[in-house]
Amino acid sequence: MRWTPGNRSRNLEDRRGATGGGGGGGGGGGIKLGVGGMLVLIVLSYVFKTDLVTPITGGGAGLSAPAQSAQPAPLNDPQEEEMVRFVSMVLDSAQSTWAQSMGQYREAKLVLFRDVTPTACGTGQSATGPFYCPGDEKVYIDLAFFDQLDRQFGAPGDFAQAYVLAHEIGHHVQNVLGTEQQVRQLQQQNPSQKNRLSVAMELQADCYAGVWAHDAAQDRMLEAGDIDEGLNAAAAVGDDRLQQMAGGRAHPESFTHGSSAERRQWFRTGFDSGDPRRCDTFAAMR
Repeated sequence: MRWTPGNRSRNLEDRRGATGGGGGGGGGGGIKLGVGGMLVLIVLSYVFKTDLVTPITGGGAGLSAPAQSAQPAPLNDPQEEEMVRFVSMVLDSAQSTWAQSMGQYREAKLVLFRDVTPTACGTGQSATGPFYCPGDEKVYIDLAFFDQLDRQFGAPGDFAQAYVLAHEIGHHVQNVLGTEQQVRQLQQQNPSQKNRLSVAMELQADCYAGVWAHDAAQDRMLEAGDIDEGLNAAAAVGDDRLQQMAGGRAHPESFTHGSSAERRQWFRTGFDSGDPRRCDTFAAMR
């Protein structure tokens, strides 16, 4: 991507130096897993948006959101500063897209953290990957995920990282529009459709990420190969691929985010059209 490092976004909240509340007190250590076993747990945690690592490794059973009244100053790691400024740029660019196309857009916050952090949706953990919490309208990212995206998921490149953040901002757009609340109500009313509705919501966030990418291209921010990086990242986190990485077969009935092909398709739909109205994944799945 073409970008010039600037100041940190006003919507960036840096908790990397905060104590996360995941200390190893108590008796008895957890099970020690090898790299392969840990990868399986991390992949499954990402698929099901549930921390499966902590209960197995014993890394702080019964975690709860710690008090933040005396939060330490953020850790300014020089090696991460360029990444911090990059995600700041993507955050501001994506939110500018939605502020221009929506009448009542509220800006989301981006929280950088390490390992564990309190959220309005419960205790946030790195093992679940980047996520959006509608309760406090914040996106949460442990920057270590981007290294994982490259090495373990095979999706390198700065635009792959931008796609991840733009997808999470897409969830914020759904929250502002009321889509998120409507989906949760429908899931409660018809539990048999819970996964299907979840897939539609995730694919719509992919499409919204594509809408932002369209704007970024219009602003001459994209370079040759960037869209391929985004499409590769979308495919890398498809439910079928993640389930296969975890050593099993793909089970479409258990999908919560969509297949690799679906995620690529909807990101491409948003990018090619630049029109959020083309992102009605719910109608497409009827």
